[in-house]
Amino acid sequence: MTTTETNLDRLAALDPAFAQLVGATAKYVRAIPELTDREKTFLCVTADVCQASLGLAFSAHVRTGLAAGVSTSDVRELLRFVSYDCGYHAATAGIERIAELERELGIDPELPAPEPLPDGPSPLPAEVRTRLDELDPHFTGFFDLQSRMRAGHGPGTLSERERGLVSLSVDVHYQTLEDTLRIHVGRALRGGASPDDVRAALRFNAQFGVTRAWHAWEALNPILDQPRTSPASRAR
Repeated sequence: MTTTETNLDRLAALDPAFAQLVGATAKYVRAIPELTDREKTFLCVTADVCQASLGLAFSAHVRTGLAAGVSTSDVRELLRFVSYDCGYHAATAGIERIAELERELGIDPELPAPEPLPDGPSPLPAEVRTRLDELDPHFTGFFDLQSRMRAGHGPGTLSERERGLVSLSVDVHYQTLEDTLRIHVGRALRGGASPDDVRAALRFNAQFGVTRAWHAWEALNPILDQPRTSPASRAR
């Protein structure tokens, strides 16, 4: 759990020895230089949603983000994006919690009106759609819908780099460390992240479960050593 001093004070009121552990951990991972404050906030909130940690930790991460210039609208955009990887039910709980925090902090949320759902060809690469069809055609259609709804990069949306770092973090939390991790690493690299930036995201994620991160390291390093020309690296 990454916190500010105010957040640590809240935690210390519950358990000062535990707050000391959290503070030392936060200081260590917050010093990772390759990630922006916005990216660190997104990785924290993604961990909260994936692990159903929507109490003090979620509040602390959102407050830390606000202090760094990350708005609740940015957090909402993250939750909309990550919902198809973590599950709409999990993202719904995050939406409920961010609305509670906005009321608590006196923030008037910027809620964009829904736009017509995009139609037309799927943005998925043909090779990936073929692989999905081999699993189940209806699942392919679900993937097509999710990808079309997230294909835009207009004002306020996450960058390709941010999408990749967030998505590969979902893989770490759920330990889906084969094809989807490879795809999401490819997205981050396609968005301008370097291999060291991708490794930095995993270093940051160690605070959310060291054994998960250990297993992810064993999967990530071989992926980064592979050529970037496979269809999976261009997917989603």
